This record gives sequence, structure tokens and C-alpha cells, in this order.
Amino acid sequence: MTETGTTRSGSTEAGTAKARLARRYLEVNGEHPMTDADDAYVDRHFAPLEPLCARHGREPDEVRGHMLDGRLPLPGYLRSDGTEMVAPDLLELVDEAGGLAKLPDWFRGHWADREEGEEEYESYLSGQNVCLHRLHPVTMRRKAELVRGITEALGRPADGPSGRLPELPALHAMVDELDALEPPFTAYDRLRFGGPVSRDTCIDAVRRDHPLD
Repeated sequence: MTETGTTRSGSTEAGTAKARLARRYLEVNGEHPMTDADDAYVDRHFAPLEPLCARHGREPDEVRGHMLDGRLPLPGYLRSDGTEMVAPDLLELVDEAGGLAKLPDWFRGHWADREEGEEEYESYLSGQNVCLHRLHPVTMRRKAELVRGITEALGRPADGPSGRLPELPALHAMVDELDALEPPFTAYDRLRFGGPVSRDTCIDAVRRDHPLD
């Protein structure tokens, strides 16, 4: 086979893997066009798959195959030009776990409740866990704890006619910690998730509706 023929074959195979991954992504997230603002947002907070693979000495199609087979998360976003955008530390997490084969047990082991660990691992593989600057079991677990704590605090009866929530400084401390863990999100996220995201309900709304004196 000529060199040109080999290149064309490789290009076709790559295109097929990329197309399959794009279809799977749309099955999970629905079809919501990415705007220029959405593209700019993901460029700031996420990494394009192919350059990330090159930096780690991985073949993009091999990584795409792991995503399609449920061994690695799907992309967090597809840019409007079709570029797969992933967490910048996607492959570092595999190395920290001791390899791809060890990733599932290592990941689930961060939760004492095995069922919860399994649910969080499935959430991780969906690629929709785009709510953290660092996508890691430790930060995922802490985010869930903070969201629960904030939600419970918002549900407590207000103190007297002032409408002030009890333990307001403690509530704002949780809000500030969650703020440090989460990126801003973009309009695309609110479309695919069908409404407000945790930043809207647990950070912005709390600061607006329950300000500190």
C-alpha cells in the first residue's frame, strides 16, 4: 500500500471513531448548539482531546475507544467545530489510579457506601460532571457534601420576623468553599441539564437572597 493510501485509511478510521463518539455524546446530552460564548468558555476551562493525548503519549483513537467502551468518561463538551473537550487532568487521574484497569475500584473506593461510589463512578463516566475545576473523587465527594449541607441549611426555619436563616455565617462558609470548587458554567450547560445548575441554586441564589450583614 502506498504512503498516501495508508494516510487515507488512517484518516478514515480516525473519522469513524470520532463520529461514533460524537453520536454517543449527543445521545447523552441532546442536541443543543454551542455558541461562540460557549466555545470560549470551554477553551478556558477544558482541554482538546487530541493535544492532551499527544502530551501524554496516547493515541486519540485508543482513548476514544475507551470512552465508547465505558472505561473513560465521554467528553465534557463538543465545541461547535466538533472538537472533543475533556477535563485537563483526564489522563492524570488514570495514572494516579495505577492504570486504566485499576481506575474503577480505585475511584469507587473513595466512598464508604459502595452503592454511592458506583453511582458517582457512573456519573463520572457520563462526561456530564463538568461542575468542578478538578474532576477527582475527592472533589466530587466534597461538592456533594457541600450541596447537601447548603440545601439542608436553606430548609431550616428562619429566625423570627426578620426572615434570617440560622447559622448564616456557616452557610456562607459552605457557599464560599463550593464557589472555589466550581467553574462558572455556561449557557449550554443550563440547556442540556434542563434548568439551573448548582452554581445558580447553591451559590448565586444564596448570596442574593440570604446576604451576610
